[in-house]
Amino acid sequence: MIETAILCEGDWDDDTDWDELARKAATAAIKQTPHGDLVADPVSVEISVKFATDAEVRKLNTAYRDKDNPTNVLSFPMVQPDMLGGLANSDDGEVLLGDIVLADGVCAAEAAEKSIPVRNHAAHLIVHGTLHLLGYDHEQGEAEAEAMEAMERAALASLGIGDPYMPAETADEV
Repeated sequence: MIETAILCEGDWDDDTDWDELARKAATAAIKQTPHGDLVADPVSVEISVKFATDAEVRKLNTAYRDKDNPTNVLSFPMVQPDMLGGLANSDDGEVLLGDIVLADGVCAAEAAEKSIPVRNHAAHLIVHGTLHLLGYDHEQGEAEAEAMEAMERAALASLGIGDPYMPAETADEV
């Protein structure tokens, strides 16, 4: 079973149920992978999602990636990809898969640029971040990037969200 723990700081839309959005987006992402059985597994798999400020994400990006600027999403896996198959054998029935951190200003600016709701872009970033927690990496070559994008598209489609990689004028808005 997938659980999310969220923390909202910064300028995030108060009308959105961020906890539900995070849980649905993470679950949709996991279902697109060979680890989809984690969704129904009795072990509690937790993902921490922080809706943060640009300043906090900039500090994290500098500290962990040596890039002195905010980015839209950062992922911090807690389980090595080769250990994912054994999560059901957890001693206490609970596993922290990792942390995902989103930047409020960057997310809002990118959503505005794409003419989509912030919640839809945040869902995409959570899907993207969850795939990183599972060991997927779009920076390892074109084939892996395309495979990751295909999983993102499928996960978002299951949530009723249009293709994030289509030009704004042709993407569905939900």
